[in-house]
Amino acid sequence: MKVSVLLDTSFLISLTNKSGERTNHEIASQYYKYLLEHNIPIYFSAIVATEFGIKEAITDLPLRNFRIIPFNITHSIEAARIWNLLNGHDTGDNRSVVRDDVKIIAQASHENIPLILTEDANTFYKYCERLRTLHHLNVRAVKLVDGFNSSALRLDGQTNIEGFN
Repeated sequence: MKVSVLLDTSFLISLTNKSGERTNHEIASQYYKYLLEHNIPIYFSAIVATEFGIKEAITDLPLRNFRIIPFNITHSIEAARIWNLLNGHDTGDNRSVVRDDVKIIAQASHENIPLILTEDANTFYKYCERLRTLHHLNVRAVKLVDGFNSSALRLDGQTNIEGFN
């Protein structure tokens, strides 16, 4: 499997927000620049387009750098499978948000995209990691809150540890 990434809505909101409202703008920018410099395929989901488009026009995004993924029947089947594996959502999590997260995760899984960049540690990352650690999924979420670390984009999940080379 080759390194490629799917961008979550929260990542794109942080990437495009320069006003300082999003604390992870610089980290998102570093990842985006790294992806472009290393010719890593960047995928953009139709689900993400809908979520992003609620507050900002998707034409504000650098769409020419993305590979667009429509949401189709095979993704729907995978999303239903994942939803059932999760037994829905945790108490307190917004059901509609989790359903969209599951759809995005399902697209990455079905399309063999191993990494998803996200700012959402509370739901998106949590559900993706739960599925991955239970061996139901070969997709890993990378959180912006952890800071920029190019080794986070390694397929084996090994990250550089300070003080060790």
